[in-house]
Amino acid sequence: MAQIIEMPKLSDTMTVGTLVKWLKKEGDVVKSGTMLAEVETDKATMELECFFDGTLLKIFSPAGSQVAIGAPLCAVGKPGETVATTATAAAASQPAPTAKVAPAPAPTPAAPAPAPAAAAPTPAPAAAAATSSSERIRITPLARKLANEHQIAPASIQGSGPSGRIVRADVLAAAANPSARRSSASLPTSSVFAKGPIQEDRAVAVSTMRGVIAKRLLESKTQIPHFYLEVEVDVAPLLTLRQQLNASLEAEGVKLSVNDFILKACAEALRRVPAVNASWEGSHIRYHGAAHVSFAVAIEDGLITPVVRDAHAKSIFAISSEAKSLGRLAKDKKLKPEQFTGGTFCVSNLGMMGIDRFSAIINPPNAAILAVGATVTKPVVEGDQIVVGQRMSLTLSCDHRVVDGAVGATFLAALRDVLQKPALLLL
Repeated sequence: MAQIIEMPKLSDTMTVGTLVKWLKKEGDVVKSGTMLAEVETDKATMELECFFDGTLLKIFSPAGSQVAIGAPLCAVGKPGETVATTATAAAASQPAPTAKVAPAPAPTPAAPAPAPAAAAPTPAPAAAAATSSSERIRITPLARKLANEHQIAPASIQGSGPSGRIVRADVLAAAANPSARRSSASLPTSSVFAKGPIQEDRAVAVSTMRGVIAKRLLESKTQIPHFYLEVEVDVAPLLTLRQQLNASLEAEGVKLSVNDFILKACAEALRRVPAVNASWEGSHIRYHGAAHVSFAVAIEDGLITPVVRDAHAKSIFAISSEAKSLGRLAKDKKLKPEQFTGGTFCVSNLGMMGIDRFSAIINPPNAAILAVGATVTKPVVEGDQIVVGQRMSLTLSCDHRVVDGAVGATFLAALRDVLQKPALLLL
């Protein structure tokens, strides 16, 4: 008897999934563990795994359709086995509204999405005809930014993303190849002083992930009473300790990042000030017994927050290893739901992208989020002398329903203490 594979619930808030594309076609032999399709949920694009051995007999839902949780996607069975297309299967698949295809004619330009890396849309037929002689380069904004920083011509990069789109990993791979680099002197004058449009006018259908991000952040900003606290931290001791540890453990393949120290320090600060490790639940406040620290990772068309569970009970080395593994899974779109849900506190680090300071929007149901700025070399006063210092800005966004100003200030004081005495993080 043929096995029917249904749309799984791939996130805690998912109600429907969008089939981005099928990786297998009808008649293909599949095995348990074979990836059948890419499914876009409200939080990420993930791969759909097959749990049966056999032949892909029937695909009920075409690429680009939205499918409700529990609705049939395809059937796997013995070669030649017939599978009837049920009314339920046919009704389950509803065409996504022009999924990532620009409508025609003359669309009104959409406002730029605030995501770290928004997915590039497929051009409308009219636009495609207009660019037939020079095909538009498909590249994410983050990848384009990196290409410019590394002085690499996007046209020279082979994209590995959906539909050949150039993504961050492709640019980094090209950056490691000296022949792909270009010097600013080699750029034609017209490319520097071009007067043409910066991009084509287009309207892009909102993806499931972007729609959910917009809805949740709007709710967060309008329904949660945010207030902000900022401190400046002397990170010179931390940078020195990190350098020493990485040098001594290089042979073992250990390389700690500044973010690893911050994740561990947040877990320790939450242990000292557990009132911040809480959630608003309407009629009561839930105080969590474990510090599950999540961290923001930019992916195409949005961001996702993998969770380091029980961070308060893990060493900085364990946190570093787990965070790197989760980050890779996030970039490869292979995070499991339990790996990006259930966080009790969140860290958003834009310092690694050169942002001095910023204020982050709380990620419900968390009661707070920490925004991490860049390490800045600046003159500081120590005693009666002006010396060169290494300073980092930390901004805590708090839900005033749960966290009062004094509690937030106590938390930041604890966080600054452990970061300025980083040896405490090794205990």
